[in-house]
Amino acid sequence: MSQSSTTPLSWEEKPLPALIQLAWPIVISMLSVSTMTLVDTLFVSRLGPSAVAGVGLAGVLTFALWCFPMGVVRAVKILVSQATGAGQRAQFQPFLVAALIASVVLGLLVVALGLLLAPLLPDLTATVESGRHATEYLSVRVLGSVVFLVLISVQEVRQGFGDSRTMMLTTLLGNALNIGLDYLFIFVCGFGVAGAAWASNLALTCELLALGTVHVWRDGFRVADYRLTHLRQLARLGVPSGIQFGLEVSSFGLMVLILSSFSELHTAAHQIAIQVLHFAFLPAFAFAEAGSVLAGQAVGAGRPALVSTVSKLTLRLALAYATLCGAVIFFGARHIARAFTEQAELQALTMNLFMITAVFQFLDAANLVARGVLRGTGDVRFVAFIGIVVAWVCTPPLTFVLGYWLGWGAYGAWIGLSGEVTLATIVLWRRLNGTGWTKLTLNHLDMPLDPTPKSA
Repeated sequence: MSQSSTTPLSWEEKPLPALIQLAWPIVISMLSVSTMTLVDTLFVSRLGPSAVAGVGLAGVLTFALWCFPMGVVRAVKILVSQATGAGQRAQFQPFLVAALIASVVLGLLVVALGLLLAPLLPDLTATVESGRHATEYLSVRVLGSVVFLVLISVQEVRQGFGDSRTMMLTTLLGNALNIGLDYLFIFVCGFGVAGAAWASNLALTCELLALGTVHVWRDGFRVADYRLTHLRQLARLGVPSGIQFGLEVSSFGLMVLILSSFSELHTAAHQIAIQVLHFAFLPAFAFAEAGSVLAGQAVGAGRPALVSTVSKLTLRLALAYATLCGAVIFFGARHIARAFTEQAELQALTMNLFMITAVFQFLDAANLVARGVLRGTGDVRFVAFIGIVVAWVCTPPLTFVLGYWLGWGAYGAWIGLSGEVTLATIVLWRRLNGTGWTKLTLNHLDMPLDPTPKSA
């Protein structure tokens, strides 16, 4: 496809309704994911602070192990959205096959690595009890890695089409199953924190079966058109994002490790605060994902001017939601903290962290939108570079100096996180408002598409 050719987009005259139509199911899906994690934390909190601290550490490490492969397979959305924008949606099949191959191979590697790391966790925590819980949770949770990555692959393809409602419905199904399974496995069966991990794995498996069935029914599945070049295209876009996700979350994981060695109480308060923050973070992330899809379609259609419109509209929606969540967190801090713990000291520490998160999530919303839209255009390397550098310059060093050395604990960690997000937001929005990303076209991505544009 030449740089001068364009393809009509059905939403270009009214992008706001299209953005909202795509975003709201993703918002519901992300809130559902937040609820799943929040419910896990609520159930586990009944087992004591050591269980919350252990699951918090293991949960971060699990996600850190998933980040590189997740970043790789999520690149399929960029490829599919740009193909859709170019009027060539039917060419998604080989990209999905490439994402599934990557999911299986990388997922098995994650399982092996997770099982090797799990026995080491008791040596990294403030108490033996929290370390035991962390080992128990991680050993089970990583077993669901292949299922998780395959699910992400199918979800990203559906989003690339502009179909976010199917993902919403199947995510709600998985969330509902997780609630019941949490209670069954943790308390009825007496599996403890391992029960929470088994519940999540089984719920995600059922979610994948439901989404996969709907996808095959609507769009079919074939492997005949797959070539090695499709895997290379996925890797070209996905590896930088995967490295970024992995190193960013590793930075976050190191922060949690520093907290774990400092204080079980501060680790538990941080875990509660981060779970509550998900109600602001994940919907804002959903708005960014919707903006990413429309930006990708705009680039695929040869209409880069629409990217600016999409980014500004997405930012307004994300900030509006962040403002609402910030107000709820700020004014409801005491009641929210009491829902997680009855210990007065832990309540007080958690409430103080809520004051920081109320401001933090507002900045984070702007950061998420900028990086999401830039990824949709294909500008993944710049986003990855900035994300990695800022994460490692700010969060672990400030957590060590302020949190560990000066004894501020979780306060120092959250100051580091706030510095990371503020600096990244400034740089990424300068890039988005500039012209650097506009050099990226389908020719730059070398996508193996039919050179003849078709009507959308």
